[in-house]
Amino acid sequence: MLDGWTRTTIGTKPADVFDSPGALPQALLYLHSLAEESPATDATFTALLRQHRLRCVVPHGGPCWWANRVCADFDPELTPERYLFDAVVPWCEATWQLGPRALAIAGVEMGGQGAVRLAFKHPERFPIAASISGAFDSQDWYGRGTPLDEMYDSRERARQDTAVLHIHAHRWPPHLWFCCVPTDAACYRGNDRLHEKLTAIGVPHTADIDTHAKPGVHYEEQMAGPMLAFIAEALAKESKRLM
Repeated sequence: MLDGWTRTTIGTKPADVFDSPGALPQALLYLHSLAEESPATDATFTALLRQHRLRCVVPHGGPCWWANRVCADFDPELTPERYLFDAVVPWCEATWQLGPRALAIAGVEMGGQGAVRLAFKHPERFPIAASISGAFDSQDWYGRGTPLDEMYDSRERARQDTAVLHIHAHRWPPHLWFCCVPTDAACYRGNDRLHEKLTAIGVPHTADIDTHAKPGVHYEEQMAGPMLAFIAEALAKESKRLM
């Protein structure tokens, strides 16, 4: 774990927390991927958090898909979504004395789809959402041995709970950013589909689905800079709007 990060317990679950001196009264809730990576070991991501004076909390949820469905690998009764709302969000607000609309949500792959889906469902709670390589067509993972197989009765039931089907025609997060490299066979189609749907119904968003990874650079590391810059700017806009 890099300097500036600590491990704590929120509710009954572990979480990595970044809180450096000089941080603004704003924070990022980061949802990890199926690989359960944490920015707490990512020097580039950590440097960007310092640059933007952003606090960050990374709850450890296992391969839970961050859905409002019981996942036995996560908890026998509490859904991942309820855990975020009932434990993590209140912890952030109390610990860091956050005002309304001062908490952004973002993630990668499984976490990316979770972040955007939660923002579509609860834009008043998460007005700022971002995703890198979001697994928006999560139904495509059904039948591959992930917890989705037990969380949903069928592939179609899983599809009905995807981010794109939680878009409301007249109510959405005002700050939405996502990206996916065109060569990502697992996630690109879902990102392209989401971009088309949002464009068709007139939802403002920023989507980068054309940029390729630079040679020798991991795509997630390459796009962390643009994502966190968007989040920092959006948080600044929200803070001014509330003044």
